[in-house]
Amino acid sequence: MTHINDVTSLTVEDGIAILTLNSPPVNALSSPVRDGIYRGIQLALEDKSNKAVVLICEGRTFIAGADLVEISGKSTGASLTEAQSMIENSTIPVVAAIHGTALGGGLEVALTCHNRIAVPSAMCGLPEVKLGLLPGAGGTQRLPRIVGVEKALQFLISGEQIAAPACVEMGLVDALAEEGHLRRDAIAFAQQLVAANKPLQRVRDLNDKLEADKGKPEIFSQFRKSIARKTRGFLAPELIVQCVEAAVNNSFDDGIKEEGRLFAIVLKSKESAAQLYQFFAERECWKIPDVPKDTPTIALKKIGIVGAGTMGGGIAMNFANVGYDVTIIDSKPEALDRGLSVIKGNYDRSAKNGRFTKEEVDSRMALISGSLELSDLADCDMVIEAVFENMKVKKQIFTDLDKIVKQGAILATNTSGLNINEIASVTNRPEFVIGLHFFSPANVMRLVEVVRADKTSKEVINTSMKIAKKIGKMAGLVGVCPGFVGNRMLAQRQREANNLVLAGAMPWDIDKVLYDFGFPMGPFAMSDLAGLDIGWNKEKSNGQTIRDVLCEMDRRGQKTGAGYYDYDKNRVPSPSPVVEKSLLEFVKKSGVEKRNYTNDDLLARCIYPMINEGAKLLEEGMAIRSSDIDIIWVNGYGWPAYRGGPMFYADQIGLDTVLAKMKEFEAEFGSAFKPSALLEKLVADGKKFKDA
Repeated sequence: MTHINDVTSLTVEDGIAILTLNSPPVNALSSPVRDGIYRGIQLALEDKSNKAVVLICEGRTFIAGADLVEISGKSTGASLTEAQSMIENSTIPVVAAIHGTALGGGLEVALTCHNRIAVPSAMCGLPEVKLGLLPGAGGTQRLPRIVGVEKALQFLISGEQIAAPACVEMGLVDALAEEGHLRRDAIAFAQQLVAANKPLQRVRDLNDKLEADKGKPEIFSQFRKSIARKTRGFLAPELIVQCVEAAVNNSFDDGIKEEGRLFAIVLKSKESAAQLYQFFAERECWKIPDVPKDTPTIALKKIGIVGAGTMGGGIAMNFANVGYDVTIIDSKPEALDRGLSVIKGNYDRSAKNGRFTKEEVDSRMALISGSLELSDLADCDMVIEAVFENMKVKKQIFTDLDKIVKQGAILATNTSGLNINEIASVTNRPEFVIGLHFFSPANVMRLVEVVRADKTSKEVINTSMKIAKKIGKMAGLVGVCPGFVGNRMLAQRQREANNLVLAGAMPWDIDKVLYDFGFPMGPFAMSDLAGLDIGWNKEKSNGQTIRDVLCEMDRRGQKTGAGYYDYDKNRVPSPSPVVEKSLLEFVKKSGVEKRNYTNDDLLARCIYPMINEGAKLLEEGMAIRSSDIDIIWVNGYGWPAYRGGPMFYADQIGLDTVLAKMKEFEAEFGSAFKPSALLEKLVADGKKFKDA
């Protein structure tokens, strides 16, 4: 064995040179890895007795991507391009042997190899789009040459990982190895290539699939239309499409130049900076300063859910999906039957869409049982209450659960903002009480706010964070305060949106500003979707609020074909002259002078108070880090990922800008806009939220 450097070694077996990478934890393309590949291939070629090279990795994965720490900094040794050229221009076959994942730059390296073999469990992907980037090492040029333009576009824009058997079907991988025997089978595969004595297959030279799509611009125009809604506001997807267009219309070398030019644009873009920030924020949120990694956890085998409604059913699915036994309780037989039926329907739709098999539907449903008796939760390890937001009801449920459920079990509430300390106070085990605020629909939404009460134990916190990760959620640990983090900040936006309407701004103008900022919809469109009559009492309504006025006109949202907006038969909204007239009359009657607002005015009034409230949450210790606030808003409230989150956005535009505007608002509108002491201090010290 020849040690090329600390992370690369070369051995020879039966005329096959085996270049092995071992750079834990994921063999990322750091300088030593790149240099090791370059020098390893060079060394293998110097020995003329070598007939082929197998590039293989030790540890749990093949090369799983670039070294993000180096991505925009200086590096030493061979560049990635030089390492790839050494592989691609080798005079003997180079075979990539893939296990674990071949992602990003790792797959781009594999694409410069002449052939690829993988174990069935391996996954391949080019996830750069999720970081606001595009593959910058030939991925956009080589991939369409091997799988075709349409598949390449889908592969690149989704950023998803594709299983090895599917990669074989599309031609990305040449052969499957037996699981657990990759090295043996890769060597045998290389020997077969040598015996066949066929010309080396360089992906860059494959043009058949590109030629078939030349002169067909409609392929790209149709694809752009298909992704327009999903990729709105993001820069990278459009530039990726342009790269693939360059692959079709230009030579390989010219296409590589265009890829490089466009990569330089995304690398320096504010969108990529925001998405890279989110990438690291989502890794940081699991680190709890006062809960060490070695804190014990509580073993969870059986989960109980109280409430078979939309939330309870969705929460149950999360646990059944990863193999937990779940018991759902409801006091009404019809509600329980309906809840179980909805779960089955959700699973059936997923199976119909190909997400999993009918057998998996049956196995997941078999893990979920229903009951009308709270006593059937006695042996659960965790019970999650998911009934409507009523403190009296929740306290009674926890009083009963405390008597029924075994000692040592976790009692969690799905409340979206009620005082968990008060809920915990009715139990004899407050240290085992915690908040798990799932977002609706709970089986789809990625976020859960884990809410630590005053007496919640570290073991319960650690267990709750770990189980959140296991069921595929992004968790933000927060403290107990009205609305916790997400809803407390949202209340600021809702208040100001309503105040703006009371001063003569039109709902659709406010919605458009927030939609153009990147939110999926504005507050008034959201109100129409939910129904304006939620919580509205017809008998007590007296026209005192705008909602009263609209509901009294039977404008209750999309379900009645009219709310803040008018809706056609397809529920497409349009500004309503009736609402505009009613609102202006309401404003006039209220004695408020109508004002004209610019889009910047509307955005600042809605967004800056949220940022200020986020600063207060940090100040009070309700959130650990500003990045935790941002992962909550991106994953739970539709904040555009390409803007990083409210606190990151504030850092980008300048905290002095936010502070100055909040002081203006305070002078004009009163103490509700008083700047946070933390915001003032950070500005005075020339720091940002990331420094707090």
